[in-house]
Amino acid sequence: MRLPFLLLTPACVSVAIGTAFWQTGELNGFHVLLILVGALSAHISVNVFNEYFDYKSGLDLKTERTPFSGGSGALQANPEVAKAALWFAWVTFAITGFIGFYFIGVHGWQLLPLGLFGLLLLITYTTWWVYRPLMCLVAPGLGFGILMIMGTHFALTGEYSLVAFVASLPATFLVSGLLLLNQFPDVEADKSIGRKHFPITIGFRKSALVLGCFYLLTYLAVIFGVAAQQLPTYCLLALTTAPLALKAFREAKDFKGDISQLIPAMGMNVAVTLLTPVLLAVGLFIG
Repeated sequence: MRLPFLLLTPACVSVAIGTAFWQTGELNGFHVLLILVGALSAHISVNVFNEYFDYKSGLDLKTERTPFSGGSGALQANPEVAKAALWFAWVTFAITGFIGFYFIGVHGWQLLPLGLFGLLLLITYTTWWVYRPLMCLVAPGLGFGILMIMGTHFALTGEYSLVAFVASLPATFLVSGLLLLNQFPDVEADKSIGRKHFPITIGFRKSALVLGCFYLLTYLAVIFGVAAQQLPTYCLLALTTAPLALKAFREAKDFKGDISQLIPAMGMNVAVTLLTPVLLAVGLFIG
């Protein structure tokens, strides 16, 4: 399940809880809990599918594992549970689907297209998206940003809103940047099984520049949202992570292939990706 990685889900969901509260002034506690269960189930499912398919392809035997990339090594150490892991991935997938259909029953069919696309992304990410550089780049941010945040907002309010879309953009950019940097250590291993992502196709330096653009777009989205009165002024709290993002970008830009030197930048990238949405959510709750 890669438990430490699951912190990303409540960080992203908190943004949509914040937008729902800011726009309506109330929250259904049961629905919030149900959404968290569904979102965590989706994250667990994609993680376990990823572990299973990387085990079957032999990829995780070739990667140099870091605290932030390279898989958990669980199936390599316990190959006899591979079939059970696949079943677990499908069970958590089904939990997410059932919860989604519950909210369709509550609020209507408008949630269905977004939900179906999210489920499709979940089960095809490791088998399709990672072999297409641009798709591989945008998929993580799309899943944890626009789809998760706008879906959560709809599940809590019964409607989509421009506020939720604007609020979803920072997480969209940051999560794609998170996965982008985490691909740096895996280039040779990923290349050996035919994967194609930006560090493979355009190299480390240009990929670091893409990461820098994601950081810039993140903070511009916050500033634009406040200036356009789509977000409350207190959302500018999210800008306080910018110095950490700048430092991570500089270290990523200087990467020359020594993975041990990249670990601090990867850690800072994780911190920025977790803290920025949480601070945005705090700004929304303060209002």
